[in-house]
Amino acid sequence: MADPPAEPAILYQTNHAMIIDKPAGLPVHAGPAGGVSVEDFFPRWRRGHDGPWLVHRLDADTAGCLLIARRKTFLIEAQRLFTAGQVEKIYWALVHGVPALPGGVIDAPLAKQNDKTGWRMVPLKAGQKAVTEWQVIGQSATHSLLELRPRTGRTHQVRAHCAWLGHPIMGDPIYGRGDGKLQLLARSINLPMTPPVGAIAEIPAAMRAALLVGGIRSI
Repeated sequence: MADPPAEPAILYQTNHAMIIDKPAGLPVHAGPAGGVSVEDFFPRWRRGHDGPWLVHRLDADTAGCLLIARRKTFLIEAQRLFTAGQVEKIYWALVHGVPALPGGVIDAPLAKQNDKTGWRMVPLKAGQKAVTEWQVIGQSATHSLLELRPRTGRTHQVRAHCAWLGHPIMGDPIYGRGDGKLQLLARSINLPMTPPVGAIAEIPAAMRAALLVGGIRSI
């Protein structure tokens, strides 16, 4: 029998909330096929008779900061801040190629598109507003490390916007070449509460290895 998966590292913790460092490959909730998910650890993290609750979600293959509420009052306030666009989220993505500019803002509305291969988010003028700030923080002749700050919270926003920029994320099977594992990290999250709630995730070993393969050694 296989050993149960290790509990994700806890980056921030109070009686009201916690931020975990979700490993790549661990879904936040069980899918139709079952399997271990973040929610399987909820009984260990519970405070009170109900909860915890996911405040937001990350793709299964995205690593990094995931905010979890341990009190309903915190969940409601955190969701209000998300809706108001007051939560600062920063992502790091290893992408193919080097952008012509050192940074910028992507304002490309996104809409869900279905076809026989599945679904994806595509830039569409009639789609939902989606805005992402980006800058290059490391590069080689063939790859770049981007820091991305989504101002909105659309599904697959960072992944779709990197592809729209012409520099898909390494390992992205939907918007890129699917060459290996997805190299996307939810680097940090910060909520303007009193006291502030926030955390920074370390670069996973797999991403550090991919950076070296991509020729980026200065991070």
